Amino acid sequence: MNAPQHIPVLPSEILCALSPKPGETYVDCTAGLGGHAASVAPHLAPGGRVVLNDLDAGNLAHATSHTQSAAPGVEVTGFHGNFAALPGQLVRKGHRANMVLADLGFASNQMSDPARGFAFSSDGPLDMRLDPSRGLTARELLATLPEAELVRILREYGEEKAARPIARKIVAARAEGSISTTGQLAALVRSVVRSGGAINPATRTFQAFRIAVNDELGSLEGLLAAVERAARSTGEGWLAAGARVAIVSFHSLEDRLVKQSFARLEQRGLAEMVGEQPTVPSEAEVHDNPRSRSAKLRTIRVVANT
Repeated sequence: MNAPQHIPVLPSEILCALSPKPGETYVDCTAGLGGHAASVAPHLAPGGRVVLNDLDAGNLAHATSHTQSAAPGVEVTGFHGNFAALPGQLVRKGHRANMVLADLGFASNQMSDPARGFAFSSDGPLDMRLDPSRGLTARELLATLPEAELVRILREYGEEKAARPIARKIVAARAEGSISTTGQLAALVRSVVRSGGAINPATRTFQAFRIAVNDELGSLEGLLAAVERAARSTGEGWLAAGARVAIVSFHSLEDRLVKQSFARLEQRGLAEMVGEQPTVPSEAEVHDNPRSRSAKLRTIRVVANT
C-alpha cells in the first residue's frame, strides 16, 4: 500500500509567517500527515524541537516519522488528543512554543476514506469522528437527538437555510429505520434541498454534523482562550515571548472566531498581526490542490508575554 500523500496548504506562506529559526520550538496542533512540520523542522536545526498533536493516532504516527526523516537532528515529540488540551501538556513537559500552527482542515486520507464517513462522494458508514476510538458517531447523533437540537446544529454549524425541513425529514426517516450511511444521509438531504447552488445540497449538512461530532468550534475556542491567557502573562507559560501563532481556517465559523480573538489581542497591545490578513492561496495552488481554495491564514506575534 502506498503511503498517504501530504499536500499542506499555503506552505510557503506559513513558513514565511512562522519564520522558524535554529533552536526554536515548533508546535503543530493538527499534525495531519506531517506536511507542514516536515517543511518547518529543517529550519530548527541545530537544537530545535517539534511537538506534534493530532486526534488521529494513525496520522500522528505517520507525521512523526515523516518529520523525523525530514530533519534527523531535530527532537520530535507527539501527543495524541484534542489540541485544546495541548497547552497544558506543554506546561507539564516544560516546553515553551516559539511557533504554533493549527491547520483546521482535514488530511486527504481522512476525506478520501469512505470508512471514515466525512464525505458523500462514496457510500460509507456515518462515523465522522477524527478520533475513531472514542466519542459518538454521526449515526448515533442522528438516531438520538431531538428535532430541535438537529435544527440548531444544522443552522449554527452548517448555516443551512433548510435546517427545519431537513431535521423533520431525519426524524421521520429514523422512525422507519436507521440512517447509517453517508449515502442515505446525502439522499435524504437532496430529497429536501433540490439545489445547493454551486455546492452539493448535502455539503452544509455534512459540515454541521462533522463539527458537532468532533466539537470543532469548542476545541478552537479552547485553544484561542489559551493563547489569550498566555499572551496576558497569566502564568501558563506555554508561549515564549515573541511567539508566532498561525491558524488556517476553512469556513466562516472558524475564521470568525480566529479573527475576533486575534483582534482582541492586537487591540490590547498583546500581539501584532503578521503579514496580510487573511492570507489566501494563489490561483496556482488552488489549481494544484483544489482543497485549498477556501483556506484562510491568520497569524499574530505575541509581543507581551513575560
